[in-house]
This record gives sequence, structure tokens and C-alpha cells, in this order.
Amino acid sequence: MHVQDWLDSVPAAAVYAVVALVIGLESLGIPLPGEIILVSAALMASQHSGVNPVVLGACATAGAVIGDSIGYAIGRKGGRPLLAWLARRFPKHFSEGHVATAERSFEKWGMWAVFFGRFIALLRIFAGPLAGVLHMPYWKFLIANVLGGVCWAGGTTAAVYYVGVVAEGWLKKFSYVGLAAAVALGLATMLIVQRKAKKARQQVDREAEPVGAGD
Repeated sequence: MHVQDWLDSVPAAAVYAVVALVIGLESLGIPLPGEIILVSAALMASQHSGVNPVVLGACATAGAVIGDSIGYAIGRKGGRPLLAWLARRFPKHFSEGHVATAERSFEKWGMWAVFFGRFIALLRIFAGPLAGVLHMPYWKFLIANVLGGVCWAGGTTAAVYYVGVVAEGWLKKFSYVGLAAAVALGLATMLIVQRKAKKARQQVDREAEPVGAGD
């Protein structure tokens, strides 16, 4: 709600810029709440505050694609020492366990890890830099990056926007309740996606566990 209040207090152009910048930095490899910012902005657009959802989705997509591409270039140049530096700088997000999980996902799924990683909080931070570190061919990375960015940013914006519109229509006589319900529904959607992503990561971890010598 604090994010929503802050976004409500700035011009629409600033909202577009903030969404693109935060998502771009997150995609570059800096752990920021890009998804929360996008959900909050999309909910605000649904409340007729002057924010255009189409422009918002386009800015979010641009931030995602450009940020991932910069992250890829940095990862390709920095290599493994970059991951070690990030682990020291952001131990919660770039621990050895998280890096190993992301690497296993890349080894198993290739360019699809970049595409589906856009929908998973952990891989969304790792995708660009790790693809560069692992020297994934850039054309493969770019295709997955663009498709993933469009589907995630555009899809999230559209889904949350229409959830907000429906909630407002149902509860238009109770404006504060309607806004709270829209925020709750938007965050619930985000949490459901993250829970499914967590289960998918756990499944990858189980599949990657070494088989005992006696098995």
C-alpha cells in the first residue's frame, strides 16, 4: 500500500519511468521488487488515475528486455568472478545454493530457462547475467528474453488491470474497500505464481540430487 500511495502521488510519466527502471535493474541482476512495483502500477491504472495500461505494459516490457540484455553482456564479460562478487554483495539472493539451482535450470532447459525464468523471482534476477556467464548464444537468449518479457510484463499488467477494474465495478459504492480488495487480489495473484515457481524449483532440486552409491 505504501508503494501504491507513492505511485499515486507522482505524474503518469514518472510512473512509467519508475516501472521501467526498477524492472530493468532487477532484470540486470540487482534484487529489487520489480513485480510489486508493476502490480501496484497496474492496479493504479485500473482506478482511472491517468496511467495508460498499454503504455505501462510497454514500458515494463522494455525495462525487462533491456535490463536482461545488459545483464547478459555484464555476465559474459565478468564470468564466474562476477557471480562470486555478487554472492558477497547479496548473499541472500546469490548464495551458492541459489546459483547452483539456477545453473541446473539452465543446463536442463536452455533458452526456455530464460523465458520461464521471467515468471520466477529467483531466475528473473539470474537469467541475464547467468546466461552471459554460461555463454549462451546471444540470438537464443534474445528470442527467449523478448518473448518472456512481453508475456510476463504485458500479461501481468493486463491481468492485474482487469482484476482491478472488476473489483472496482463490484465494490464501487465502497471505494476504500474496493481499492483494498483490488490490491489483495493483485497480490494474491502474484503469490500464487510465486508459490508455483517455488514448487517448480524444489522439483528441479530433487531431480538434481545425486543418487546414492547403493541405489
